[in-house]
Amino acid sequence: MAAATATEPTDASPAAARGINPWFIAAAVMLATFMEVLDTSIASVALPYIAGSLSASNDQATWVLTSYLVSNAVILPASNWFSLRFGRKRFLMTCVAIFTVSSFACGAAPSLALLLVFRVIQGAGGGALQPLSQAILLESFPPVKRGAAMAVFAFGVVVAPVLGPTLGGYLTDSYSWRYAFYINIPIGILALYMINKYVFDPAYIKNAKASRFDNIGFGSLIVWVGCLQVILDKGQEVDWFGAVWVRWAFAAMIIGLAVFIYQSFWGKQPLVNLRILKDRNFLVGCVLIFLFGVAIYSTVVVLPLFYQELLGYTAFTAGLVVAPRGLGAICGMPVIGYLSNKVDPRYLLTFGFVTFGFTTLYFGSITLDLSPWTLFMPILITGFGLSFVFVPINTAAYGTLSNEQIGNASGLFNLMRNIGGSIGISVASTLLTRRTDASQNALTNYMAQSGTAYESAFQSTKQFLTTYFGANAAHAARDTLYLQLKQQAAFWAFIEIFRWLSLLSFTCVIAVWFFKKVKPGKGPAGAH
Repeated sequence: MAAATATEPTDASPAAARGINPWFIAAAVMLATFMEVLDTSIASVALPYIAGSLSASNDQATWVLTSYLVSNAVILPASNWFSLRFGRKRFLMTCVAIFTVSSFACGAAPSLALLLVFRVIQGAGGGALQPLSQAILLESFPPVKRGAAMAVFAFGVVVAPVLGPTLGGYLTDSYSWRYAFYINIPIGILALYMINKYVFDPAYIKNAKASRFDNIGFGSLIVWVGCLQVILDKGQEVDWFGAVWVRWAFAAMIIGLAVFIYQSFWGKQPLVNLRILKDRNFLVGCVLIFLFGVAIYSTVVVLPLFYQELLGYTAFTAGLVVAPRGLGAICGMPVIGYLSNKVDPRYLLTFGFVTFGFTTLYFGSITLDLSPWTLFMPILITGFGLSFVFVPINTAAYGTLSNEQIGNASGLFNLMRNIGGSIGISVASTLLTRRTDASQNALTNYMAQSGTAYESAFQSTKQFLTTYFGANAAHAARDTLYLQLKQQAAFWAFIEIFRWLSLLSFTCVIAVWFFKKVKPGKGPAGAH
């Protein structure tokens, strides 16, 4: 295990030795990461259009997301071995090329079956982009400038999930769902050009010899990650453990996870070395990024749904309303880039999580009587607070690791964030359904049809609708009251979720102080 203060290797910055401006490297790797993160969310708003175009049901179309997430998550922790085996620059360029070509194939797919095949390939190509990009970025800057570099990198990562639904809705409404995939092609070509020109492997990568491929570790990784993603994506549709196949998949996931943990801790040459979790800061960082993945991805999904389902906004309009989060992140990145080398990351993390907690708590106190501008400032502040989490959490988590450990650590770190995000989305979707039903039952019992409150509301609504429906006003009045009941039930479900997310954010504040102190600007500071 590395010492508390890792020393800088002499070959840590091959770019400096070649006279290359490291900010060009930052732009190159940010393009690749931005493209991959954008694609995770951009396809979600196009699912109904994909289903209609390819003669599939909405349930079948959701496999477009599931297939991508499974292959993406499997490659994430394995990226370090591939970079050692084939060279990091070569492997990164191969992944970008695979991702770009498969994006074109996804857009041109004539059937759902072929689209799913190409999405699996696309996810495999995209899985390694984030951990490889961060490792390259970190080694291209001296420690005192890594905070600013990570702020620029995190800018793309924070903005991409917010921009994805908005851009996806615009492309789908204005052109076709296929352009949600075609948009990756120019970005991928530009990323390939810049990576080829500005990125070079350090000496320890060139001289490294990859160990024998860990077939057991990789196989068990495929089993437990694949089963977990399928259960999370499809569990709500089949009433979770009420379905036999979910129980079998859960058993396979537990067995696969147990084999993976054993092989990764005690295997001679594991694909993912979990012994790195003995470093306290990295362990705390993994727990925090998992919890933060739950919180941020849940918010990214739930807030647009609030506008769409309760206020009748289109996907594109809902995306525009929540877009100020990206603007807040843009405002926060220069600030965090400056402060990251001067302030203890634990204080910055505390500020970020507290800000996120109070804004989500505010979301939990709103009413349906709001305009598109009502939540502008809270959403903007949310984005500003997020910028105070992405960079410091990496500074603290990676601050006690050596550069040689970052490749293995970054894959595991990103996997924890992705799994947290998948669990957050699944739990939020399940809670929306279950709590809406529970709230509807509670409201029905509170306002029984035989009660005076319901009768008064029915008569006033019927009288109002008589002008429009005549003799059918009674039926229209009942339908109207039922729709209002469903709307109120869904509203309370959203409110509960926002409050739970707020509580989760405040819990993260406590976890932050389990970090050992890392001196700002010293040692390898982490990655997104």
